[in-house]
Amino acid sequence: MIFRAVTADPADLDRAIAHPADGPVPALTAERIREELAGNRIRPEWMWLAEDGDGRILARALWWGRADSERPVALDCLQVGAGVADPAAVAVGLLEAGHAAFGKRPGYNLSLPRGWRDDPELAAAVAWRGAAAAAAGLTREIERLRYEWTPDAGTPEPTGRLVFREGTDEEMLEAFVRLSHDSLDLTTQQELLLMDAEQLAREDFDFYLDCPGERSWWRLAHLPDGRLAGLAVPSATPYHRNVGYLGVVPEQRGQGLIDEILGEITRFHAAEGAERITATTDTVNVPMAAAFDRAGYEVTEIRLVLEAPGQ
Repeated sequence: MIFRAVTADPADLDRAIAHPADGPVPALTAERIREELAGNRIRPEWMWLAEDGDGRILARALWWGRADSERPVALDCLQVGAGVADPAAVAVGLLEAGHAAFGKRPGYNLSLPRGWRDDPELAAAVAWRGAAAAAAGLTREIERLRYEWTPDAGTPEPTGRLVFREGTDEEMLEAFVRLSHDSLDLTTQQELLLMDAEQLAREDFDFYLDCPGERSWWRLAHLPDGRLAGLAVPSATPYHRNVGYLGVVPEQRGQGLIDEILGEITRFHAAEGAERITATTDTVNVPMAAAFDRAGYEVTEIRLVLEAPGQ
């Protein structure tokens, strides 16, 4: 079996794009792949194939990144042909070949419908993908709710409970540090096992700084008496406006202030003409999910994230 990247040769690229995305796990259409290629978010060298000795395609993996990414950010699609006896084994070889070429193990994001575990065929397809990802080093699993706001949900009016203002980089970093304490976010919890809160704050700061959107959008949230209450980081993806990062400092939690901060982000994007605002939160982060529900955000999918610990 041969594992290789797709070349820039038009015939090779067309063949890879045309490979059927069959099976129950949602996958990119050929049209969408071409759109991502045109936007430099999928590239030939990030598209990998497993072929038999006769050159027949047995499996395909598509990695995705931002237009200016040096290396891919995430695995977006992983398909193995229905006739392959051991799809997990083929997928492991394909993932390991890609990881070796990239010099990193990008996480794997599976977008799934709600209740996916109740569909035996879909659950089985997810199971072999999860087994392959784990064997290739993506051993950390997080399940997230993917939310979406549209103008039909309405925009909350400010209540005056919090005052929002721009902050310096130092103030923002301090807020990131304070919000990480006792966070319910699983990634934050796991990262704090590998680094201190200051280092994590710097990584979070740099991550959101590198996202589409502007640093000038970020806001500190204060109580009327001047005490820090939390942080609002409106952000964006290459496709939509995004909630980004938000939270309440530990000593102010449990008072409904998360609704105020989410409302500020929603108002900001809505005032800029956003027709859609996306957001995600871990399924175990019940308070954050409840805040999205109260704000009129609707769950559109489940996102199963498989990633390498500490990367």
